[in-house]
Amino acid sequence: MSATQLKEAFARFDAYNATDPNQEIFEGKTYPKEVLYAERMTKKLNDYEPNAPEYMQLAVRCQHIGRWEIARNSYPMDRAGYLMWRSQLKLHHTKIAEPILKVCGYNAETIEKVKALLLKKQLHQNPDTQLIEDVICLVFVEFYLDDFAKQHSEEKMIDIVKKTLKKISPRGIEEALKINMTEQVKELILKAAT
Repeated sequence: MSATQLKEAFARFDAYNATDPNQEIFEGKTYPKEVLYAERMTKKLNDYEPNAPEYMQLAVRCQHIGRWEIARNSYPMDRAGYLMWRSQLKLHHTKIAEPILKVCGYNAETIEKVKALLLKKQLHQNPDTQLIEDVICLVFVEFYLDDFAKQHSEEKMIDIVKKTLKKISPRGIEEALKINMTEQVKELILKAAT
């Protein structure tokens, strides 16, 4: 693993995400939303799977790259529209990440592995895809679920948490339950799990 190469890729991903007009305040500091998300993903991967291969570290860091560029409301506001939006986002992330990885000198094999992870290919069959999905779910539970729950009905949230639990591995669920969370979120998870 080339630490310099990885550092350059992270810097280029972060520079791209730094143009995100959406801001988030965390611990008194303002961040472009997707920069903060990328940092949280990297930290969670390092805590959860400290010896993850370089292609996994790259995929985790650029998992939401340029996400704001395709607005959710540009698709119908129903389940089918949501799934179309998500599919387009995955392709969008790969189209942004690929040239950055090439500029950083990554070989075709590494680039294809990163793209496959961004496209979430073979969830539950491929351990790498499962690992990135676990990290995504853990970051969601720790940093976003509580605020998300405040914006939606309990019924909708139980459905969302059920779908999240289906994507995460048993080890991921175990880790998620260790996360410090509000009583409301704990209750949602317990109701969704039954």
